[in-house]
Amino acid sequence: MARSMPAASTSRLPVLEAETPAQPPSTPTPPAEPATAVAQRPAPTRQPPKQLPQYRVLLHNDDVNDFDYVIASVVELTPLGLQRAVIATMEAHNTGVALLMVTHKERAELVQEQFTSKQLTVTIEPAE
Repeated sequence: MARSMPAASTSRLPVLEAETPAQPPSTPTPPAEPATAVAQRPAPTRQPPKQLPQYRVLLHNDDVNDFDYVIASVVELTPLGLQRAVIATMEAHNTGVALLMVTHKERAELVQEQFTSKQLTVTIEPAE
């Protein structure tokens, strides 16, 4: 038979406290250093690229070259399609000059040289 313990003897048993996780030993914090002010550079502002000055490329009428040759040259050397090239060639023939395109100076000079190499007269002027 199991022995029962008297009630008084149960009070003598050690009381266990709830286990708590062990705290790691704290490391000493270094003394606070005086705050140092750091100057912040302002973020550089990006300037949008400047627009290059624009130039008109003008086709002049001539009595030497035929329409098909002029139209083919306009289509080849400019971004104009066939229909717009025909209109520009007819305008140059009827009025003496036609606007082919507006672009920056370097490209306008290049297009002028290309037309000159084909014996066609093209001038450039500031678009203002």
